[in-house]
Amino acid sequence: MTRLPWIVILAGCGGALALLGQSGKTSNADWPAYDRDLAATRYSPLSQINTKNVANLTQAWSFSLRGETPAAAPGGGGVSSEATPIVVHGVMYLPAGNRIVALDPETGKETWRYTLDRGQATSRGVAYWPGDKDNPPRILFTAGRNLIALNANTGKVDPGFGKEGAVDMVVPWTGVPVIYKNIAIIGATLGEVPIGPSGDSRAYDARTGAKLWDFHSVPQPGETGHETWLDEGWKGRSGTNVWGWHMTVDEQRGIVYLPIGGPAANYYGGDRPGANLFGNSVVALDAETGKLKWFFQTVHHDLWDSDLPPAPGLVDITVNGKKIPALTAVGKTSWMFILDRVTGKPVFGVEERPVPKGDVPGEWYSPTQPFPVKPPALARVTFKKEDMVTAEDTTPEHAKACQEVYEKNGGFYNEGPFTPFLFHEDGAPPKSTIQFPGGTGGVNWGGSATDPNSGYVFVQSHDGALTGWVEKKKDGGNYGRGTEGSTQVYDRASVDGPGPYHGFSATVRDANGKTIGNWPCQKPPWARLTAVNANTGDIAWQVPLGLVEGLPEGKQNAGSAGSAGPTVTAGGLVFIGATNDSRLRAFDAKTGRELWAAKLARTANANPMTYEGKNGKQYVAVIATDTLDVFALP
Repeated sequence: MTRLPWIVILAGCGGALALLGQSGKTSNADWPAYDRDLAATRYSPLSQINTKNVANLTQAWSFSLRGETPAAAPGGGGVSSEATPIVVHGVMYLPAGNRIVALDPETGKETWRYTLDRGQATSRGVAYWPGDKDNPPRILFTAGRNLIALNANTGKVDPGFGKEGAVDMVVPWTGVPVIYKNIAIIGATLGEVPIGPSGDSRAYDARTGAKLWDFHSVPQPGETGHETWLDEGWKGRSGTNVWGWHMTVDEQRGIVYLPIGGPAANYYGGDRPGANLFGNSVVALDAETGKLKWFFQTVHHDLWDSDLPPAPGLVDITVNGKKIPALTAVGKTSWMFILDRVTGKPVFGVEERPVPKGDVPGEWYSPTQPFPVKPPALARVTFKKEDMVTAEDTTPEHAKACQEVYEKNGGFYNEGPFTPFLFHEDGAPPKSTIQFPGGTGGVNWGGSATDPNSGYVFVQSHDGALTGWVEKKKDGGNYGRGTEGSTQVYDRASVDGPGPYHGFSATVRDANGKTIGNWPCQKPPWARLTAVNANTGDIAWQVPLGLVEGLPEGKQNAGSAGSAGPTVTAGGLVFIGATNDSRLRAFDAKTGRELWAAKLARTANANPMTYEGKNGKQYVAVIATDTLDVFALP
């Protein structure tokens, strides 16, 4: 079998399921899991803060995550968190650099802290297991290869779990364990090299730490899907993993849903011909045994890094008078697939449509890709030259700079969704492919929030582009992981710049040479907040998300967002940070009208959450890089 011989990239539930505390009763006040419930709805039944009074929200308290982190320093302190805190029985828990802390959720005062001897805790969140007759409640979290259990009451390591409170997972995971009954389910965080550690998802006993099962995300001989890896492309294959922060469970049916990312390498697959299951798939397993129930692949033979990072959301919908237990899955392609969560069958239909074929020697191209009939794509998926910004869209300087980038790249080739990178002969004039979505574009790990009453699913998407080509490797070239190059994706302005691939943007400076901004070169809006009615598959509303403050007045509502997602409440509100203008916002869930915004000191690059304190007040919280900011009504 050939292993990446020489081709490389260059260039440029009816909603919330029951939330059971130690008492066995549902607690509306709490936010007990990363996505609040196992259905991954991120829906809170609290309504004290609502559309009529949200404009009165003010900051109640804040908490610095820097603390004793060794890299602590002004301006970030080495901590850049994407965590969502949890609140259970009147206590807030969250990771903070090299610590796990328990806070009073009304004041932010520390109740206890646990400090790692070395390394950092995950920057994504912690999980709560309620305990049993033999064990106290526990906080479970990951730190490198270790899955660690703390006594939730004291913050002390619980020696009854694993080996003195820790289990060596062998393959690390930076996400949040999913707690179902007495089971902790985790994914795998890999370097996305083609050959390397397995991307299997695994389950452990939350009481003892014993391993219960693992699921082969690359099917081995004799397993379902093995035939989709031709020419032994499955051997030693890495990638193909759940790298997103959480997973979803249908508690009633005992099914866990894995959102599995694409195989490595990201943009070349000549050494892995075939559709490559279970890459880019929603995979349904029996949560207690890990046995396969069904799967649905959203991309065949991924050549676009079109991962499926977010946990799917569960919602019961009514279609033509029939009630359907549904699941909504959306990822970096920006297509939302609404599936029957019991069978995996599409609710509104999916069509296998022909897609462009590339010309890379030795590559294998899938002739078709799955397109949902409904809803339409939630981000840009095509590009033509007339889609470039004009002076009227942004500024004359920006439009001119974008034209220069276009010309230096020899123009851009795009034939619609799933346009692959073309091959570039050494010495030939530059001619780049442009892909939408690309890079981190589409819908990333922030995922969706779902209102079980309306059936609306709320999603943040952004129009990131990726441009480049595939070429033969050159001696001394910086090809990073072997195919896609370095991490300098967005700041290259010419074909011969430092990075092997890049986005389509241009830097604008003032008369003194000071940078005003680096803005995308396609027409805005560049980011959106969208509500999809899962009962019909239609878009209910869509609005730009995020200000671009360097643009002239009247043009700033162009959309500027990262990867985090929204939260929805019974008060009729959608809360979301995620924007590069460092704001937390509230929107009317019915109409998309912005009702409130708070300027933060840093970017809120995490999913917000909400809870009720012991004082009866509702709070809204979000982590902004290295600070937890909490808001409430006066």
